[in-house]
Amino acid sequence: MKKENHTLVNRFTFQGFSSFHEHQLTLFIMFFVLYMLTLAGNIIIMTIISLDRHLHTPMYFFLGMLSASETVYTLIIIPKMLCNLIDLSRPISLAGCATQMFLFITLAINNCFLLTAMGYDRYVAICNPLRYTVIMNKKVCVRLAWGACSIGLIVAMAQVTSVFRLPFCATKVAHFFCDIRPVMKLSCIDTTVNEILTLIISVLVILVPTGLVFISYILIISTILKIASAEGRKKAFATSASHLTVVIVHYGCASIAYLKPKSENTKDQDQLISVTYTIITPLLNPVVYTLRNKEVKDALLRAIGRKLS
Repeated sequence: MKKENHTLVNRFTFQGFSSFHEHQLTLFIMFFVLYMLTLAGNIIIMTIISLDRHLHTPMYFFLGMLSASETVYTLIIIPKMLCNLIDLSRPISLAGCATQMFLFITLAINNCFLLTAMGYDRYVAICNPLRYTVIMNKKVCVRLAWGACSIGLIVAMAQVTSVFRLPFCATKVAHFFCDIRPVMKLSCIDTTVNEILTLIISVLVILVPTGLVFISYILIISTILKIASAEGRKKAFATSASHLTVVIVHYGCASIAYLKPKSENTKDQDQLISVTYTIITPLLNPVVYTLRNKEVKDALLRAIGRKLS
């Protein structure tokens, strides 16, 4: 859309999935079902972890925090997206867009660093098991969780402030939520400085956690290979497999979305990538940790048994 100079706006509308207008109802049903599954899965994980004393360990503390973060993360994006699939003309105010972007960035970064904390937890559990309870005590876990949230809040404040100080002339956001690049494209002025800032932040909050997790797993794998018994190696690999699966998908999607050249993909390709990290990845968390994790499955069966009795 051509931008008109000197015509400032105070609200936006989302183009959403307008390219697939004839499939709006199908998309609505599909995304609604996935959203319900995501909510149900994460709520079940949080409930099981809080109620079952066998899961009151650092690993499941971080998993519960991740599930809570993913739940709020989807709440700020998907309901609005579903409404727009029904009514494409529904606007969002400038303040509403800034709030959505702020919460989205905060929780996305929080998730990245929570996964890093979970990687550190697995490293201590496997590489230093005798001192695990001393190193990963309650105070350390709370500090790591609070640190992940604090980094998200600080970075989100800087990013949102830089974006919404820009004057906007166009009103159509070529996306289904207030993501950084689609909103910046609506500015009347050159946004090169903002794009450089966004790239620097993306590199720091994606590559730094990825590097830390990568180092953790190099040390974990080298320790596992030294275990004498095959059963011991299998058990050690099993405790880390679920986390590693989520890490690969989460950081992989984030890297594709925010570290690729801005003109590399079309709008539809960008939206497909965004659907992956806003809908599929939050659903992956409960699926992986319930289907691949024996302790969570056992806790779920115990809870079902108590309910039936």
